[in-house]
Amino acid sequence: MSTGILIMAHAPLASALRSTVLHALQDCAPLLVAVDVRADAPPAQTLAQAQAALKSLQADEVLIVADVVGATPCNVANQLAASVSQPRCRVLAGANVPMLLRAGTYCSGQGLDALLQRVREGGIQGVLECTPLPTSSSVPT
Repeated sequence: MSTGILIMAHAPLASALRSTVLHALQDCAPLLVAVDVRADAPPAQTLAQAQAALKSLQADEVLIVADVVGATPCNVANQLAASVSQPRCRVLAGANVPMLLRAGTYCSGQGLDALLQRVREGGIQGVLECTPLPTSSSVPT
């Protein structure tokens, strides 16, 4: 069983995130689509784009990854998930590269619920402070 991944984000973020994932994981291309939501696009138009993208996945289940809770991409993603009976859809907000790399890595054979959990954990674990600590030789005396 394969789970499709639909990225919905403010333009051009969705396409950029898809391209980034495909740079490392080319094999997941058929299961990964993006919908860039333009600021001036009416929600009905965005929903129609998302429906077409969902249909193109031809997957049994779909994880929709949106950028920001409460923003148009996430709101439309929730509308889409609520309106479809097949495939099963779940929505996860807070899109980032680590979560989408997890999505691309595990989209085959996991099942939607397990994939959602892995992707969520990948997104959380990918947020780390990386500030280098000063070394004793770089500290002014």
